[in-house]
Amino acid sequence: MDVSKFAYHHPTPWDAQFDLLTLPDLFQRTADRAPAAPFLHFMGRTYSYGEIYREARRFAAGLQARGIAKGDRVGLFLPNVPIYVSAYYGAMMAGAVVVNFSPLYSVEELAWQVGDSGTRLLVTVDVLELFDTAAKVLEGSDLETLVVGALADMLPFGKGLLLKTLGRSKIAKVGWSQATLKWRDCTPDSAPEPVALDAENDLALLQYTGGTTGRPKGAMLGHSQLVMNAQQVAAINPFGEADKEVFMGALPFFHVFANTALLNHAVASGGSIAMVPRFDAKQVLQTIQKYQATGFPGVPTMFQALLDHPDLAKTDLSSLKVCISGGAPMPAPVHARFEEVTGVRLVEGYGLTESSGVVSVNPYAGTRKRGTIGQVVARTEFLFLDKEDPTKLAPEGEPGELAIHGPQIMRGYWNRPEAAADAFIIHQGKSWLRTGDVAVVDGDGFLQIVDRIKDMIAVGGFKVFPSQVEDVILEHEAVKEALVIGVPDDYLGEVPRVFITLAGDVDIGGDSLKSWLNDRVGKHERVDKVVIRDELPKTIIGKLDRKALRAEVLG
Repeated sequence: MDVSKFAYHHPTPWDAQFDLLTLPDLFQRTADRAPAAPFLHFMGRTYSYGEIYREARRFAAGLQARGIAKGDRVGLFLPNVPIYVSAYYGAMMAGAVVVNFSPLYSVEELAWQVGDSGTRLLVTVDVLELFDTAAKVLEGSDLETLVVGALADMLPFGKGLLLKTLGRSKIAKVGWSQATLKWRDCTPDSAPEPVALDAENDLALLQYTGGTTGRPKGAMLGHSQLVMNAQQVAAINPFGEADKEVFMGALPFFHVFANTALLNHAVASGGSIAMVPRFDAKQVLQTIQKYQATGFPGVPTMFQALLDHPDLAKTDLSSLKVCISGGAPMPAPVHARFEEVTGVRLVEGYGLTESSGVVSVNPYAGTRKRGTIGQVVARTEFLFLDKEDPTKLAPEGEPGELAIHGPQIMRGYWNRPEAAADAFIIHQGKSWLRTGDVAVVDGDGFLQIVDRIKDMIAVGGFKVFPSQVEDVILEHEAVKEALVIGVPDDYLGEVPRVFITLAGDVDIGGDSLKSWLNDRVGKHERVDKVVIRDELPKTIIGKLDRKALRAEVLG
């Protein structure tokens, strides 16, 4: 098969020239060019590029003073707060490798990943739940140092004062020690010692994947992968004046989608981020209007939540040029309704932790195709592997496992050489990342994900794609969300079962929906039950969690 036939690219030229830089160099370039330009808008306070850059350098100096050297791991256990950004770039300025941790982790989850990554120093904030978890990990693991930022210090003066007085019950009472340090004590008024970093060879980030089975794995992302992906995303913008863009920062920074599409993208383009500590539909709408946000990367459940909020109709969204949905398939009814109600173009994209965040996206202007994940970003190639035998290419014109080659692809998994070997396949002298997603492509290079290899349901010898059944049930006006999993069957081996939530207060039963659905799908796709629930499990970034549902139902 001619691989070049499947090497599509965005309207950005295939030979687009991107700069090979480290993340600290990328940050310095933007901060030097426009130090007074706004970078972060947080709860009514605006931080400039110069301000965050200087704080990052001070943090780098503080790390070096505590023995953190090149290659050491520094963890971030933080929500979307300004010191996340200073700590992220500052750790890299000291030569350290950043490790992102979800602020919703339990003590056990955090301790395991701290141990697996060899994290020496962890940054958190004095919010009670976060600090208590981090403090227990400090006490019961090989973690050496905990650095704690004061949330009140990051807010405008009035809000900070209110938090200190009226919100004291939410703030941890920290017992300071040689191992538990204040953020301000780790950001001395001094410059860090220069560290020689190699963009092509040095690691920048360990980003743990949720995985489909077993323990999460740490994807090793180097400076070159992250900087290239940030520039690939920035190159998609067709609007001009990239430094005037204001991105709605509702995605959590610790997630790879936000790390690239928000944080590093903003730094690469010189734009600013209007950030919220966590997703709240009302606060997001207020933030978009207040800061005149121009772009909003999010996940499907965020856009559904905005549609469900009564303030949507009275919010001025005229500044938004485009919304970008990723992280999970966008249900067609949500897609259509969001654009109809808001008048804002919503495009779907795709990426993985192992690809630094972004592989493909529909164009922000011009031709786009609903139901697809768009075209691959510049300097990215793809091909399809046979679903049964990944050492072969898929038969011409048939769906196959999507495999990716490009400058944004990870270097491997931390301390998991065997897992890394399984994740890649060599074809025509190139290393291709297996995504685990089954896809098709049209003549214009628009990709469509059919399903995940591991999600396919074997029904009497036939392969059933859960997403195809989900797409059908979502066409029913009473259905809001849907997940399909396979359940054991004595005769067929497995049968599909659908779990749904309802769209509002509607009077309909599972049997009625089952009959409606089974009349519209193939014989082997017919479900044994439609189970109505108040809610379906979701991941930390809000996408429906099939893995959690399967574990709950099947044990």
